[in-house]
Formats: sequence, structure tokens, C-alpha cells
Amino acid sequence: MSDVRVTYSGLTNFVLSMVGIITGLIFILIITRTVSPQEFGTWNLISNLIFYVIIVEPIISFWATRETARGGKTGKTAILSSGVFSLGAIFVYIILADFMGFQTDANAQVLIFGAILIPATFLNYTLTGINLGWKPHAIGYSRIVFGITEIIAALIFVYYLDWGVSGIIICATLGYVFSITILSIYAREKITNPIKRKFLKVWLKRFWLPLYPEIGSLLKTLDVLIFTIITGSVIGLAFWTAATTISTVVGNSRTISEAMYAKLLQGDRSGILQENLIHMFYFAFPLTAISIIFAKPGLFALNPIYETAALIVILLTFRVFLFTLSVIFQNFIRGIENVDTYEKSTLRDFIKSKLFSIPTVVLIQAAIHVTALTIGLLLLSDRPMMDLLTYWASVELVVQIPFTIYFFIILKRNISFNLDLKSLFKYLLSAIGIFGLVYILLEEYLVYKAEIVEFLPNILLFLGIGVSSYLILTYFIDDRIKRLFHAIIHEIGNR
Repeated sequence: MSDVRVTYSGLTNFVLSMVGIITGLIFILIITRTVSPQEFGTWNLISNLIFYVIIVEPIISFWATRETARGGKTGKTAILSSGVFSLGAIFVYIILADFMGFQTDANAQVLIFGAILIPATFLNYTLTGINLGWKPHAIGYSRIVFGITEIIAALIFVYYLDWGVSGIIICATLGYVFSITILSIYAREKITNPIKRKFLKVWLKRFWLPLYPEIGSLLKTLDVLIFTIITGSVIGLAFWTAATTISTVVGNSRTISEAMYAKLLQGDRSGILQENLIHMFYFAFPLTAISIIFAKPGLFALNPIYETAALIVILLTFRVFLFTLSVIFQNFIRGIENVDTYEKSTLRDFIKSKLFSIPTVVLIQAAIHVTALTIGLLLLSDRPMMDLLTYWASVELVVQIPFTIYFFIILKRNISFNLDLKSLFKYLLSAIGIFGLVYILLEEYLVYKAEIVEFLPNILLFLGIGVSSYLILTYFIDDRIKRLFHAIIHEIGNR
């Protein structure tokens, strides 16, 4: 059984995810400043089509994580099974890509070319699942390698060779290749054992358990297809993707809590959970503030065309904050469920477990989301594109609120913990105060220049002022953060 260090792994993954934000934004900047909105929207459509067909992958990675965290050695079986599953996924993807090529203005041949990403995506997800239960910090390193590889490849295939969406697909494929290499190195102890069919038999017998949660995720992401089909164009997806690029920065705070899942699977329910949540909020508050105040400058940096989507960014930022909390709560609840550790557990036992009840609620949430979105878009179909996108973002936010509250209540019923509200208010007020001042400075002094080499350094200056001020202020007003900083420095010194 692995000795998962929650704080170390969480902070490592968070720091690396922050670096990943930088590499990811550089990659997106290269793309948005090079390809047209239609091509950018096509890339988003490809990403969603791939998500639809990899829905079966968790049948492997779900069990790989849980069994690895508990000392099992099923890695090689998981990898082989993942490869077999990916072959079937390619066939389904091609059918979907061909259909969407007729329904929208996207290039059908380019959509089909995206199939090369599927095997790499499958293998990367499976290895991520193994490392999540073994060495969670390896995931952060793989993300960095993925991001750096994408940037180098984008400069070659998208910027210089001007291969458009095909070049983006090649970039992502190469990123996965190097990410897989890193994950394989860290997981080598868990993937050298013999292949055993008995593991696969158990996974297939219980296939519905990890697959069931994916139904909700699949239903939720149908919003992209619904929006594209109703509007008949992928241009709206370009604005949506630009907005989500800025707003999803908040989601990186979730990496602080990734290692808690493995810790809970090992049976550890110590007070570290509440400390982990407090650390998550400490980083989530400033990231939320950054996404909001840099909504307009961030979109302008991606491409001045997308600047009008600032309101969408703000709505999505609040939604991502709540969604991040919801996912963390769900993972904690899953982590304390041990029904799968008993060989005699029946179908009834699993259905009564949290492994089934949580995805049921998520499925209900997705159904409400898709229904509200579809009805609204049909009624508003003659309105301007930005109005439709604003409605989409509003539905995302409104539907998320009650379900985040629900999962928090369920978590409190199953695990006893108390959040230090005094510290949380310190972090919240510090973020509002510091980044409120930064917003005033942005409005007063930021000059919007079309040339990215002139505009980006100015954004980074204001961003640096905000982040450094927040870290310094919270260091002096909160003892917990002071201890956290000292622990980080001590860890770095030992290494």
C-alpha cells in the first residue's frame, strides 16, 4: 500500500497546475492568434466528440485507482484492457464525426482525423488512474510535460506550418505521448506484474458501476452538440471555448485535494480532511478573483474578437468555483465507501452504496441542465449569438448551485469535520480587497494593444502585483498559512 502524502502531493500538483495554466494559456494564445474562430470551434467540437467515446475508459481507471491505493497490482492488465477498448471507441468516433460533418459547417475530414487522439487519450487516462492511487504528484509532472510539448509542437505545426486544426490535433497527440512516458515511469512498479484475466473479469462484471457516473457527464456535455446543431455553426463554440479557457483557471484549486481520495481509500479519516479543504479555499478564492477581473483583458489577449464574451467568463467562473467544490465533495464521499472491498457484495449492496447514489444525483443534475438549455435555445434561436451564449452560461450557474449544497450536506453527514470560518473569511476578504484594487488599476492604466507582445507583459505585471500582494498579506494575518509556507520552504530545503 502506498504512503500517500496528502499535503505534499496536493501542493505539488497545485504548483505544477499553476505552471500548467501558463503553458496552457501560451498554447491557446498560439492557437487563437493563428486559426480562425471557425477552426477554433471545430477543435472544441473534436474535443467533445472524443469525450463522448472515451466514456467506457473509467471501467478500467476507476478500479485501477481503488485497487492500486489498496496495494493491488493490476496495472499491466489495466493498460492492455484500455488499448482494446480504444479500438472500439475509434469506430464509434468516426461515425459521430461523419454525422457532425453533415450537420454543421465543420470540416468532416478534419473531424475524422481527430480519431488519432483516442488511443493516446485512453492510455493517458488509465495511467493517470494508476498513479492517482500510487503517486498522485506524478500526475502534476505529466501535465507540465504535456503542456510544454504542446507549446513546442504548436509553434511548429500551427504557427509556422499553418496546418490549422490538423496541426492542433498533432500537438495534442504528441503531448499525450510524452505525458504517457512520464506516467509510465512513475507507475513502473505497478505495471510490471503479469496480466491476469481475473481482474478484467471482475471489472467487466461490475462495468456498470464506473460507467454509470459517466452517463451524467455524457448527458451534460451534450450541450455542445445541442448548441452547435441548433445554431448550425461552430463559431459560437469558439467564443464559448475562449470564455471557458479563462474561467477554468479556478478549477486548478481542485488539485490540492486529489491525493485525499487515495488517503480515504486507505481508511484514513483523520483531521487532515478539513485542513485540506481550507488549503483548497485559500487558493480557490484568488483564482476566482483573477478569472473575474481579468475576464476582458484575458479574452482580448486570446484574440480581440473574443472580448465581447467577458460576461460569459464571469458567469462561468462562479459556476466553475461551485463545480470544483462539488467534485471535491463527491470524491471525498466516494473515498470512504468500501462496498467494493467485500467479495460477497451483491448488486443490491452496490446500488445502496455511495458509488451509485452520487452519480444518480449527477445524472439528475445533467438532465435538468440539458432540458433547460434545449428549451431555452429553441425559444431564443432567433436572438444574437452572444445572447444564446449568455443564456447557456446562466443555466450552467443556476443549475450548479443547489447540487453543490446537496453534496456538502451529504459529506457532513458522513465525515465529521469543522471548517475554520475565521480563516476562510480572512482569505475571502483578502482576495476581494487585493484584486479589487488590481481591478481599479486595470481600468485606469491598462492599455489594450492588439500586438500580443506589447499587451501580454502588461497583464502579467498586474497579475504579479495581485498574486504577490495576496500571498504576503495572508502570510502575515494567518498563522496557518505562515506554517504552510514554512513547511514548503522546509520541504524544498530537504530536497
